[in-house]
Amino acid sequence: MAIFTPEELEEDILVDLSEEIHELHEASEQTLIELELTPLDNELQRALFRSVHTIKGDLGLVGFMPMIEVLQYLEDILDLLRKGEANYTSLLSDLVLKLMDRVTSFVSACIKEGKAEYDKVALDKTIAVIKMINAGNQGEHEVLLQKAVNCLTNQQELRDDKVNALKIDLAKTGIPKSLSPERQGDLLFFRELMRPIEKRAGYKEGRGDRLAILAFYINGLSDNPMPEDQLAVACYVHDFGLAFMPNNLVLQHDALSKMEANLLRSHVYMSTRLIEHLNAWDEARKIIMQHHENIDGSGYPLGIGGEQMCEGAKLLAILDRFDNLCHVAQQDGEVLSPREAVIAVNKNYKGQLSQKWLRLFNQGISQYLKQ
Repeated sequence: MAIFTPEELEEDILVDLSEEIHELHEASEQTLIELELTPLDNELQRALFRSVHTIKGDLGLVGFMPMIEVLQYLEDILDLLRKGEANYTSLLSDLVLKLMDRVTSFVSACIKEGKAEYDKVALDKTIAVIKMINAGNQGEHEVLLQKAVNCLTNQQELRDDKVNALKIDLAKTGIPKSLSPERQGDLLFFRELMRPIEKRAGYKEGRGDRLAILAFYINGLSDNPMPEDQLAVACYVHDFGLAFMPNNLVLQHDALSKMEANLLRSHVYMSTRLIEHLNAWDEARKIIMQHHENIDGSGYPLGIGGEQMCEGAKLLAILDRFDNLCHVAQQDGEVLSPREAVIAVNKNYKGQLSQKWLRLFNQGISQYLKQ
């Protein structure tokens, strides 16, 4: 590992730099999310280029040199993209995100600690690969992008990209394999209980399975996947409390009064309490309690957000909304197609959902719909 020690700079310059880098990082993440849905949108492609270009310029102004060269070559790739000489793919998104993460961590360390440790060997290898990407070798772009991601993350062997796999095989049910008999028995019991609850709540049959199967798929795209059995229990149990709500309230499409809304929201507590004495499912219980929370703190029942939410709740919050849009009639009496539902999730809940899981969801669903 190499150590970089920047020159002393005035505190207000460093504060401004930190704020702008974080803002541009967030803007880039949002742009990448939208590009998953509309990869040919030239304005989004240009916005991504501008963000990287601005970050590179900011680092140059304060002399944070180690990250500038790799950003220059990343900018060259994005220039090909905006000119139509390269295609947007999930691998390009991975490379941009991983490099932006490196840059943000590098800048934060320089500001907070007065120095930053960075992997110069990995950066040099990454640069050597992405320098090879040009307008004349489009057929090699995916292989080179995969190599660049591998170099950046110190993966020695080329692996198949999980998102761009030619064939996507979803699980057949929401019961993970290789469970102990006791845990499998719990899951089978929860799955059977969900069936009458789905019917009573007006959901299309099989909602629990749909959510669990999709959760396994999206979770599998993550670098740090969660235990499938905890996700499965949360997918089956999170709506159990609706069975104990007035049925006319659960099925009502008109605006709810404040009292009605509070009553309906209490189903989260009911669902959670049903498994509070089953210690094997502590993580699932946390997911259930938090799945109606939002990243911006606008959700319920606790009004928490951001890092306070567990990862499973962040994922289930997305899948729950998606399934509702696909299978529950909206105010106009129509249900949305899966593609329309993906667009609606991104548009209607902007700022409320985890950027990380929304990006993986968009990538996964986009590839699945292509198949």
